[in-house]
Amino acid sequence: MLLFVGLALGELIFNRASGACRVVVSPAQRTGVARALFGYLQHHSHRFISNHFAGALASRISETSMGVNMTISMVVFEFLPLLATLTVSIFLLASANLMLAGFTLAWAVVFVAVSFWLARRARPYAQRSAAARAETTGRIMDSVTNLPNVRLFARGKHEYERLRATQAAEIAVTRRSMWFSEKVQWFQMTAALVLKVGMLIFAIVLWRDGRIDVAAFVMSTSLSLLVINDARNLGRRFLEMFEYVGNVTNGVQTLLGPHEIVDRPGARDVRITRGDIAFEDVGFGYDPKRPVFKGLNVRIPAGQRVGLVGFSGSGKSTLVNLLLRLYEPQQGRITLDGVDINDMTQDSLHRQIGLIPQEPGLFHRSLAENIRYGRLEADDEAVREAATRASAAAFIDDLPQQYEALVGERGVKLSGGQRQRVAIARVMLKDAPILVMDEATSSLDSITEKAIQDSLDDLMEDRTVIVIAHRLSTIAHLDRILVFDQGVLVQDGSHADLQSQPGTYQRLWQQQADGFLPDVQAQA
Repeated sequence: MLLFVGLALGELIFNRASGACRVVVSPAQRTGVARALFGYLQHHSHRFISNHFAGALASRISETSMGVNMTISMVVFEFLPLLATLTVSIFLLASANLMLAGFTLAWAVVFVAVSFWLARRARPYAQRSAAARAETTGRIMDSVTNLPNVRLFARGKHEYERLRATQAAEIAVTRRSMWFSEKVQWFQMTAALVLKVGMLIFAIVLWRDGRIDVAAFVMSTSLSLLVINDARNLGRRFLEMFEYVGNVTNGVQTLLGPHEIVDRPGARDVRITRGDIAFEDVGFGYDPKRPVFKGLNVRIPAGQRVGLVGFSGSGKSTLVNLLLRLYEPQQGRITLDGVDINDMTQDSLHRQIGLIPQEPGLFHRSLAENIRYGRLEADDEAVREAATRASAAAFIDDLPQQYEALVGERGVKLSGGQRQRVAIARVMLKDAPILVMDEATSSLDSITEKAIQDSLDDLMEDRTVIVIAHRLSTIAHLDRILVFDQGVLVQDGSHADLQSQPGTYQRLWQQQADGFLPDVQAQA
């Protein structure tokens, strides 16, 4: 009785100790894996991010972290106890009759081996099923994010049918995975029947021949039922484990591919003091077979304000993408203050450049947090000052929660002009030596644009500035204008010089409609 009580107490204590370990370790392990995957994802290239649904990537991070967590938990808390149960059962059977123990051991080895082999074959099915679920999640998020467009174009039914088609593909893949699991279940239940009937017949024969007594007969049949129950659990756990492994494999293949753009060994944290920019014999194409630039040479001295002009596809945005190292040139190099940007860490490079895009990206956070993103250590007074300089303080002060107001996903609660002013305030707070503007005032009305232009001119002082222009009037006052045509720098000079010379810029100036460039060159 003392031994029984001791074992019962031990079962209770160790069982709850394992539960406490799971409570402490499991959440930390899952979040640690998710954090590591997110950190790795952040270093993927602009091309990689552009080629995947944001929702699908988020889903893969979630499923992979959960899959790793469940796989390890299953090994520790499921497989090891089952192994202990099988070992003890076979030991007890051996104490009664070695033939009973040998029969059970042989059955267990065959059962585990075949179950493992079948479950391993189920992994590709689980992997494809996980990919299909991630695709569905990505499409749902894509539609939800663009819900205003869905409504404005009355495309609710179209999106519904599109989701149904995606889910139909997911259902087909999931059913194949589940049918394979059913086949595995058929094997496991058949094997259990063999052990149950075989052990009973074997024990009856041994008892009939007087080789075991009644007590051994009862023990052997009881243990066979215990082993069958645990073996069934083992088979199901194998299937679940390889389903999780399939999810992990799918996430790893998607998220943990090699980074396209990486810091060179020995890349250092460089602080730019002047802002001199040089493109030296740069050749680049998004598809190497179709180059955008061939041997491009451009130097922008420190403190110079430069406008980039050209028709759509002429190379304006590509030049900025290369400067930001969102892509890497196939030949040549780009330098800041004489330092090759490949010799700088990417974080170091991006700290030196303030970008005001045409479509600003805001986080679903407060206005203060979005502005402070330019300089995290900035105090409230600095945030308010940046908002005032960007002509954003007036509309922020009119909001009920003012600087603590949430802007919605991608800033959907704000108008286009308000989002742009918040983005300008953020860059003002960043105070980088190089400033890049991609038609930064395109979303502003003429009155607000005039009000903010003085602030932008003030921001440009003592900085190297690159402005991508679609409205030529916004760059006429700059020091220099670079005119691109199909990846070739065709003109270089001030507005007055270029306007007085026959050439592309003069034609652009004459062809612009209401101050904006046409998409393509007009035919002569």
